[in-house]
Amino acid sequence: MANRGKLKERLKAGETVVGPFCIVPSMPMVEALGHAGMDFLIIDSEHGPIGMESAQDMCIAADSGGVAPIVRVGENDERLILRALDIGSHGVQIPQINTIDDAKHAVHGAKYAPMGERGLSIFTRAGDYFAADGKGHTDRQNAETTVVVHIEGKRGLDNLDQIMTVPGIDVYFLGPYDISQSLGIPGQVTHEKVATALKTAAAKARAAGKAVGSYAKDVEMGRWLLSIGVQYLSINVDAVIYMQACRSIVRDLRKK
Repeated sequence: MANRGKLKERLKAGETVVGPFCIVPSMPMVEALGHAGMDFLIIDSEHGPIGMESAQDMCIAADSGGVAPIVRVGENDERLILRALDIGSHGVQIPQINTIDDAKHAVHGAKYAPMGERGLSIFTRAGDYFAADGKGHTDRQNAETTVVVHIEGKRGLDNLDQIMTVPGIDVYFLGPYDISQSLGIPGQVTHEKVATALKTAAAKARAAGKAVGSYAKDVEMGRWLLSIGVQYLSINVDAVIYMQACRSIVRDLRKK
């Protein structure tokens, strides 16, 4: 995992990175993302069916393909965060960060002491199976792990200034679908209310020198998100990308 901290370094340097959510537990599909030029992928164990065994296989494939694996856990739970990191992911995405205490709890679970109290085992894939006797493991993990927190509703947006004071967070991910729901227009991610909320939050975070992430359902939305300062752009979902590509092929072949 020689490139484990590369994604975090690129974000710090102000670069834009792009990758899909993945709900299909397939090593070849993950490896192919690297060949496609994607920078990262988000292994979704919140909305998708993926468990930790499949997630670890996907992390191995991602490392092989040169694309950074990030695991989205199902909740802000230190046990889930611990497992997501111990399987060798390059980082973790933590949902429903609405308050400063939520943010502190997320960092507490993702970082070793003195930054947090992540449970320590140096016999895992993250610890290279004790190949180097665990020397420097905790410092490397603290330095290289990408911590992404999801701001997914009006409460989180209202508390963003306080949330951003918590050290140890690398990306503030604005979830447009949950934000649309909290604003009373579920699913309408291009609605003016959602667009305004995303622009305001992104500008606030960028002004504070923070990296902003978000999700785009298509390239058009992705370009708009990039235009408002999103650096960590999640574009579509692997199963949807595959379905849309197949549908396009079928339609083209059946044209008369």
